[in-house]
Amino acid sequence: MIVRSHSFVNLLSGLIFFLIFNKFAKFLYCRLLLVGRILFPVRVKNFGLFLFFLFFLQATFGKKPHVLFIAIDDLRPELGCYGSSIAKSPNMDRLAKEGRLFERAYCQQSICSPSRASLMTGARPDEIGIIENRAYFRDLNPDIVTLPQHFIKNGYEAVYCGKIYHGRMTDEEHSWSRSAAWKKLPFKERPKPYGLQKNLDLLSENRIKMTEKYGEEGSRGLVHGPAYESADVPDHYFVDGFSTQLAIATLKDHLQNKPNQPIFLGLGFYKPHLNFVAPKKYWDMYDRKKIRTSTQINEPIGGAAMGLHASFELRTRHGIPKTGPIGRELATDLLHGYYACVSYVDAQIGLMFDTLEELGIRDDTIIVVWGDHGWHLGEMGIWGKATNYEIATRVPLIFWTPEMKNRGKATNALVELVDLFPTLCDLAGLSKPSHLAGISLVPLLRNPKANGKKFAVSQFPNPALREWAANPLSPGMRETFFGPLIEEVEGKIKRQLGKQWNREMFENHLMGYTIRTKRYRLVAWLDYRNVNTEPLYLELYDHRKDPKETKNIAEEFPAKAKELLTKLRASGIGERK
Repeated sequence: MIVRSHSFVNLLSGLIFFLIFNKFAKFLYCRLLLVGRILFPVRVKNFGLFLFFLFFLQATFGKKPHVLFIAIDDLRPELGCYGSSIAKSPNMDRLAKEGRLFERAYCQQSICSPSRASLMTGARPDEIGIIENRAYFRDLNPDIVTLPQHFIKNGYEAVYCGKIYHGRMTDEEHSWSRSAAWKKLPFKERPKPYGLQKNLDLLSENRIKMTEKYGEEGSRGLVHGPAYESADVPDHYFVDGFSTQLAIATLKDHLQNKPNQPIFLGLGFYKPHLNFVAPKKYWDMYDRKKIRTSTQINEPIGGAAMGLHASFELRTRHGIPKTGPIGRELATDLLHGYYACVSYVDAQIGLMFDTLEELGIRDDTIIVVWGDHGWHLGEMGIWGKATNYEIATRVPLIFWTPEMKNRGKATNALVELVDLFPTLCDLAGLSKPSHLAGISLVPLLRNPKANGKKFAVSQFPNPALREWAANPLSPGMRETFFGPLIEEVEGKIKRQLGKQWNREMFENHLMGYTIRTKRYRLVAWLDYRNVNTEPLYLELYDHRKDPKETKNIAEEFPAKAKELLTKLRASGIGERK
């Protein structure tokens, strides 16, 4: 390889600058690639050697970015940056102004465990066999590589604080390389579910009463206190404030002991999941008189009888009616609590941003904030997640990267949570595992007007009879105060579908698969054991004319419904890898 002497001197000078000012390593590396032919006026066949040389230098001296991976439970796009006129979320709003907000991001299933297992493995719920909350993805997929596990394999430390996976299925052995810095916390008290003693007492009394009446199995999911609470306590008294302080302590501990190793830090918030419990100062941020309840209280005209549920999750709470509508006063209280929880979580995110600045690593950190699914706040007459409609499947998603262009511009491209795994791999310069179902969003991070997906796919098994953690309603529940309500729900399905009713099918094998295009949403109710069989029911909604999905038009436009059903089946639904 022939190199002019002055070019060699220039290259050497550049390398020295590269080593001394490591903060600008990635910047210089990219620029060297662009001017490579000026520095090295060589034949094309030798240019590859030059590129290899630069890749070697980057791998040797270039510092990989840190990753702050923020998960929020039950948060629909109810934020100022998404157009909410009520929600106060200044920190997430600021992130959106400095990063990239995705207007149309969708989860793969609108309940915790399947949604999170799908995102963390980069595979769809059917592919990994996880469609309900009690199933652990590792039992069915012992060798699958998760997102943080892949980062560990590529030199990262990976640690979590709060809720990343669902419940106790934290995948400690594979997904995380260290424990959080519990000993570095400035306080010893563990978080509590309520701030007021009377509510803690109610919770204990309810646990005793339900267990005595229905047994351990029958009382599962029925043991709760009030649905909301405002208590004058510090942020760390509850789990999300506690988890934030733990994350801050863990980050500082890592940088002190392993300053040259990048970290993948997962911070998971439980709120605004029920119960709507937050410190009083966040309730005080809202004028109750300005809170408006939903005007969309009716189910879709011609919608599937099994497409909505009876708000079982909310009705297990103390003080919530076991049947009938949620009154306006109570609905306002619930909304107030939800907004307070949103602001509480937003404040914790602000503390994390402040910590990144304090530690001098903000410009070296990829930040992603995502919600695991949406939540009905009275829309369509229900409260909760666990449906296949827009309100439950659309989620907030915000990215910030050190080298992002066109900052502050949102994108309307269709994307899915399953896309996060390949995106973070590309941003960190890592190879991608072969099993990933999503695509990288890096083109959209560069250009918000770039093309996204042609459609997004979500699913949920029979909400009417499987809202409860996406599990079939237990025999024990039929013996509780929910017995008459369950009979009412079943009667509605029987009236709509007649001879198609079959308890075994509807409780255990019926899946609502939905495909969302830029204009339409199709929901196909299929036997997930064979998705090519005739649908039991079809729903079609036109988002251009009917963005709130108030009327099913599948019978009016059968050709469009058939077209979308063909695309839905071709997407791979029902396939197990």
